[in-house]
Amino acid sequence: MERENSTEIIEFLLLGLTEDPELQPLLFGLFLSMYLLTVSGNLLLILAVSSDSHLHTPMYFFLSNLSLVDICFTSTIIPKMLHNIRTQRKAITYADCITQMYFFTLFTGLDDFLLTVMAYDRYVAICHPLHYTVIMSPQLCGLLVLVCWIVSAIHSLLECFPVLTLSFCGNQEIPHFFCELKQMIQLACSDTLLNNIVLYMSAGVLAGGPFAGILYSYSKIVSSILRISSAQGKYKAFSTCASHLLVVFLFYCTILAVYLSSIGAQGSHSSATASVLYTVVTPMLNPFIYSLRNKDIKRALRKMFEKDNWNDHFF
Repeated sequence: MERENSTEIIEFLLLGLTEDPELQPLLFGLFLSMYLLTVSGNLLLILAVSSDSHLHTPMYFFLSNLSLVDICFTSTIIPKMLHNIRTQRKAITYADCITQMYFFTLFTGLDDFLLTVMAYDRYVAICHPLHYTVIMSPQLCGLLVLVCWIVSAIHSLLECFPVLTLSFCGNQEIPHFFCELKQMIQLACSDTLLNNIVLYMSAGVLAGGPFAGILYSYSKIVSSILRISSAQGKYKAFSTCASHLLVVFLFYCTILAVYLSSIGAQGSHSSATASVLYTVVTPMLNPFIYSLRNKDIKRALRKMFEKDNWNDHFF
C-alpha cells in the first residue's frame, strides 16, 4: 500500500463480545461481578498469607505473588471494558491501546513464570524434603520472583516495541474487548513479518519453556510419590500440589482453547469469547481453588475474620 494512502491512527474501536444492545446491561453486570469477585478473592488470599506467620513459607509467598499478578492482570482489561459498555463508547486511544497491550503481555508472562516457579517449589518440597528449607531460602525466593518480573518486562517490551513501527490505516476496528497483540498486528497495513516472527518465537520459547519446566517438575514429583510405601503418605504428598496442578491445567487449557478458536473460528468474536476463560474466569477461580482445598488458608481466613483479630488489624 502506498504511503500517501495511509493515515495516522489516533484511536481504535474495541468491538467487545457482542454488538447487541440488549445484551450490554447483562454483560456489564456479569463482568462487574466477576471482576469484584476476582479482586476481593485474591486480595483476601494475600491478606490471609501476610497476617498468619504460619503461612510465611515459600509456597504461600509465591501464591500471594500470583494473586497480586491476577489482580493486576484483570485490572488491565476489565475496567476499560466496563467503561466502554457503560458509556456505549468503544474508542480507545492509540497510546492507551499500546499501554494496555504491554501490561497484558507482562502479566500473562508473569502468570506463566510464577506457575513454573511454584512447580519447582513443589518439586523441592516433595523430592528433597530434608533440604527444602536450605534450598528454598528467602533470598532465593525473592530472587526467583525478581527474575520473573525482569524477564516478563523484557519479553513484553520485545513483543510490543515492534508494534510502534507499524502503520495503521483503513479498518480501525478490533474484534476483541481489549488490545490484543495478534489482533493489532493483523490490523496493520505495513509489513508485519518481523512482528509475526517475534510473536511466534517468543510464544514458543517463553510459553513452551516454562511449560516444559512444569512437566519436568511433575514427572519427578509423580516418580517420587510412587516410591512412597503407604497410601496415606502418597495422598498427603499429592495433596500438597493438587491445587497448583489444577491451576496450571486451567491456565494452559484455556490459553489452548483461545489459540484453537483463533485458528478454526469462523466468526470474528469467537477468539474474544474464548479469551474470557483465561483473562477473567481463571484469575477468579484461583483463590477458591487454593482456599477450598487448603486447611491452612481456611484457618488463616477464619482467624482474620474473628472480631478481636479484625479489630487488632484495623484499630
